[in-house]
Amino acid sequence: MDQGVIVLAPGASGKAGAADAASHSPPKRVFFSRRELDMILGLYGRMVAAGEWRDYAMADGVEVAVFAVHRRTSEQPLYRIEKRPALARKQGAYSVIAAGGRVMKRGADLANVLAVLERKLLKIVEGE
Repeated sequence: MDQGVIVLAPGASGKAGAADAASHSPPKRVFFSRRELDMILGLYGRMVAAGEWRDYAMADGVEVAVFAVHRRTSEQPLYRIEKRPALARKQGAYSVIAAGGRVMKRGADLANVLAVLERKLLKIVEGE
């Protein structure tokens, strides 16, 4: 009688099932922190007061959190402010992307990245 190796399917024993379940937990979702949202919403409020922006949308995901601003609800977003933690060491976790997909600014500091949109606000005030 030949006794070979018995291979158990994953989760067949209590210990393997618990370890297997822990290693396959769902990926964590990316969100903006309260401080980050305060900075973004502060800029958003100033741009609404200037009459440039009228609506926004937020989305969270496995790899990215997005804050999109619109001139009108039915249009494509004018700008997307993205947070991608996976790029934190390479290019910086934050980026501002214009409507055509052009990256306007990337960096590790949200305030510096949002400064590119702050400059647009200054041009609006100067032009009046």
